[in-house]
Amino acid sequence: MRIPSVLLFLVTVLGVSAAQTENLYLSGKGSDDAQPWDFYCTGGRNSGFWTTINVPSCWEQQGFGTYDYGVENQPKKRLTEQVKAPDEQGHYRREFTVPAAWSGRVVRLVFEGVLTDTEVKINGQAAGPVHQGGFYQFKYDITDKLRFDAPNVIEVTVSKHSANASVNRAERVGDYWNFGGIFRPVRLEALPTQFIDRVAIDAKADGSFAADVFLGGTQPAAELLLQLRTLDGTAVGDPVAQAVPAGATQVKVRAQAKAPATWSAETPALYLAEFTLRSGAIVPESHTLTQRFGFRTFELRVGDGLYVNGKKITMKGVNRHSFWPETGRTLSLERHREDIRLIKEANMNAVRMSHYPPDREFLDLCDEAGLYVLDELGGWQGCYDTPTGRRLIAGMVARDVNHPSILFWDNGNEGGENPENDDEFAKHDPQKRPVLHPWALSFRGMNTFHYREYADTVKYSEGPDIFMPTEFLHGLYDGGHGAGLEDLWKYLGEKPHAAGGFLWVWADEAVARTDENGRLDARRDLAPDGIVGPHHEKEGSFNAIREIWSPVQVPLAALPADFAGTLPVRNRYDHTNLSHVTFEWRLMKHAPPGALLFHRTLLALGRFQGPDLAPRTDGTLALALPADWREADTLVLTASDARNRAIWTWTWRWKSGAEAIGHAFTNHAAVTTAEADGEIVVTTGRNAAHFSAATGRLASLTRDGRTISLANGPRLTAYQRVARSFVPVGGDSGKLTKLTTVREGENVVVTANYDGAFREVRWTVSPDGDVKLDYEFTGPGLVDILGVDFDYPEEKMKSKEWFGGGPYRVWANRLRGVQLERWETEYNDPIPGLSWTYPEFKGWFSRWEWIAFTTTEGRFALLNNGGQPYFGVYSPRDGKNNPVLALPRLGLGAYQVIPGIGTKGSLPSNLGPQGQPQNITGPVKGSLVIRLLDQP
Repeated sequence: MRIPSVLLFLVTVLGVSAAQTENLYLSGKGSDDAQPWDFYCTGGRNSGFWTTINVPSCWEQQGFGTYDYGVENQPKKRLTEQVKAPDEQGHYRREFTVPAAWSGRVVRLVFEGVLTDTEVKINGQAAGPVHQGGFYQFKYDITDKLRFDAPNVIEVTVSKHSANASVNRAERVGDYWNFGGIFRPVRLEALPTQFIDRVAIDAKADGSFAADVFLGGTQPAAELLLQLRTLDGTAVGDPVAQAVPAGATQVKVRAQAKAPATWSAETPALYLAEFTLRSGAIVPESHTLTQRFGFRTFELRVGDGLYVNGKKITMKGVNRHSFWPETGRTLSLERHREDIRLIKEANMNAVRMSHYPPDREFLDLCDEAGLYVLDELGGWQGCYDTPTGRRLIAGMVARDVNHPSILFWDNGNEGGENPENDDEFAKHDPQKRPVLHPWALSFRGMNTFHYREYADTVKYSEGPDIFMPTEFLHGLYDGGHGAGLEDLWKYLGEKPHAAGGFLWVWADEAVARTDENGRLDARRDLAPDGIVGPHHEKEGSFNAIREIWSPVQVPLAALPADFAGTLPVRNRYDHTNLSHVTFEWRLMKHAPPGALLFHRTLLALGRFQGPDLAPRTDGTLALALPADWREADTLVLTASDARNRAIWTWTWRWKSGAEAIGHAFTNHAAVTTAEADGEIVVTTGRNAAHFSAATGRLASLTRDGRTISLANGPRLTAYQRVARSFVPVGGDSGKLTKLTTVREGENVVVTANYDGAFREVRWTVSPDGDVKLDYEFTGPGLVDILGVDFDYPEEKMKSKEWFGGGPYRVWANRLRGVQLERWETEYNDPIPGLSWTYPEFKGWFSRWEWIAFTTTEGRFALLNNGGQPYFGVYSPRDGKNNPVLALPRLGLGAYQVIPGIGTKGSLPSNLGPQGQPQNITGPVKGSLVIRLLDQP
């Protein structure tokens, strides 16, 4: 029934006291404010004596016990047998005082998460049964065990290894680090004798609202009031009252909101539901519980797709562990915020809680930011027994049920589900969310099969089940994630029966070893699988994913000759009209290599709102460019969402070759030639180029008499991939058959002819000091690597700067994610899985116009005069134990073909067309300019 506002005023005057639940934390709320408890560890490091430990924390990261990586305990043949993790216990103890005002109330002790078995005593009395299950909230009513306004003692015994074999199978034999300890907060909550325990909400997009309200304490006849509100407290509709019979433990209440703002990942509108339970006559006793929620309808339409609020959605998701190197599974609100911020920045809209439910704060942030969530019951490839699973499912759903972000419940993972418990989730969830079996070929209309390569992705995207792999493109080092994603996404993101998928995994899981001076240990090749590094360092795939998954697409690689300001655009939002997106264009002028100042200049800019373009449709953008726009060097276009967050930036360049790379700053001087010590030396002013008379290749350069050791090129570099290694193809460059030196006007030209793959190499030295190289060779056929290389001593490298795609390197099947700009990177040589420095110095770089190196000998640049889409800088390192690829030794060079990169389990050729070798035959031509530069 609805209550007249006059009656509500009278009730207020009579003095209804709406008591809220009060909380008293016995620990910190996260890793950044942890509080000391007394602690005794029974085994491993710092064991056998009482000391202190911060709570919450993982005790390994506080210097206690034994490090343990779960999958290393996996049985070779029988996953179902019990596997014993390090048999350590932690004994915790602390004093606390309960306020005198809490006397007469119900007091409960709440643990948000403890790894793994937990036995609790209050003032020497057992608080309740031992809790088993490490990632779940649990509570004890300790009212009758407390002393009010006097010291109390809590004692907690935590067993890292569970006495329940199924808990160990589900939680401690996984592909992740195991920890022990009270790793999430501990608190007391005080409630009136008659209280609202919790609520389970079902709020649909049409404004209908229903809630199951669970009651606790003594229950005389009472009344339940419901008021819906906006986040600022404004009432939404009239309050609703529901009678509560004496002794009732549960009641359902309903309401209706008119035209509410709906929740989706793109429109995360949230509301408050204020529940007040009151009883008594003149001065009623009451308890108020306020729950945040969203109006949202989710549908799994079998044979069709996934729908939120009647609109079809595509999951652009990632798997995420709760993890930080220094604190293990214990996190802070700021750590959660950073994850959310970066996940949204990568244009993802979904996250899977692998392989356990997360901290509740993370789900709160998913609600706020707009991320679809798969909430997962613990289990990697082993599951809980049926009674244990049912108990933990009930607790998990009770805690998480009201989050609009949660679309699915996952019953374990990769065979780690217990089918007997598939229907348990719905018993506690009034929304009846669908249940998934991750890695199931077919389960209740969903195909979530993991790590399908290109052929299977094409097949499964045709149905009949909805295809949404809950893990795909298993990362390792620089492999996976962005590599192959563009090919796969043409099916996962576009086909009617496909609903997207979830990349494995968000972050490299490297623990900072407290027994090894903080060394980051990713357990060889087991855990460095992330899109970001252990401290959230952005790896190369981050921006590739960001571009491929951008909800705004401008599918134009190059401007047409008749370009007049109109660009094609694709709206790949699920709910948002493109009119909510802001576009900004800029016209830029860029300096040539060697410039020390004014690297770029803004010539003009404009802003405009996107056109009226519905989700999942295509249209055009009209840029009001000035008439002289071609005087600029680049056109830059940035799209920003309604929250003013940059979605992606596109850049176009219409100049190339000599027009793009500019002229040398060196003064003109006459070009002279000489022969000495088997070399042809061509000199102009301060510069000299030395060519080998025996090979016709560059032998070295000098500037002001100082040698620059760029040498032994050009030489042909041609390889084909065999498994994860490369073999040379097409023979060598050939023997020199003729070498001539002639003067052409002011220039000197040195021409070398060969009898192998190389046909002709032509060097032109001009009065401005530039050395131009024109070459031609015969394509060798199928290749994964093809180009020309030079040697330069790596130990003499200091840094590089370049104009081109950056700042990250590319692979043939990961060309997206780079911006056309002037970049600079200090020399680095990180070891995958052991060190994390990004962006890497080495590798292939696309869309390059010039690249300049600062060395201990001086500075030199190579400029793209046409015919070479990529520049290579040495051979990137890869892991030793399980390499994604084993590249040959390479130098500095210009390339026509570069390799793709695979994943932990797949070769690039199996991930799609971009990872295939190319068949290059017939003549191949290219042109470079080598320029010596002044020191800065």
